Amino acid sequence: MQYTIGIVFSFCLMIVLLFTSVEAAVYWTPGYFEKEYAKYNVTEAVSMTMDDLLDVTDQMMAYLKGNRADLHVETTMGGVHREFFSAREIAHMKDVQGLFLGAMSIRRGCLMVMALCLIILMLLKTSWGSTFPKSVLTGSGLFFVGSAVIAGIISTDFTRYFILFHHLFFTNDFWMLDPAADMLINIVPEGFFRDTVFYIGFLYFSSVAILLILCVILMRKWRKNHK
Repeated sequence: MQYTIGIVFSFCLMIVLLFTSVEAAVYWTPGYFEKEYAKYNVTEAVSMTMDDLLDVTDQMMAYLKGNRADLHVETTMGGVHREFFSAREIAHMKDVQGLFLGAMSIRRGCLMVMALCLIILMLLKTSWGSTFPKSVLTGSGLFFVGSAVIAGIISTDFTRYFILFHHLFFTNDFWMLDPAADMLINIVPEGFFRDTVFYIGFLYFSSVAILLILCVILMRKWRKNHK
């Protein structure tokens, strides 16, 4: 029972680390959007200064977190003062906001389950140097391998799986934008998404690797002390 609870804990932890890696990539990395915009010459594509583009981005990211009531953002493009997002883009971003906030709710739920697991394990007087790290190592390892396989498959044809993702998670075609009319697709081109997915993967797999190493160290230390 203790071992099973530990595996449940580790699965929830993997989900928490995954969603936190997404948030860390797009919210906690200083200068990330500016670097990507410069890489893909986005300011030229939308005829905006970098400062104005970053301001629009800040408003968009605040909206995704639920910190802004709407996405009616005015800016200057090509010397003309106008609203940046079209009605179609706003409708799509509302769907994206739903996904993001849903992911954050799942993360909170997983944290609650993890806390409950720890309480139960404490009541069962689980060995924190043997049983617990072993179960976490097993559960995390299984989740890690599954994630690595999925990442490997996606890397073989990013465009194909990028489109598949949209078909799976959106019930409309608002995500099919026109580069000539919709600015959103110009500021976050496919290359931007590819870089971001790989960066999220790097953060996630690095955090999992550190966790697995810590589990191994704890187990070895426990065995050494109980010889």
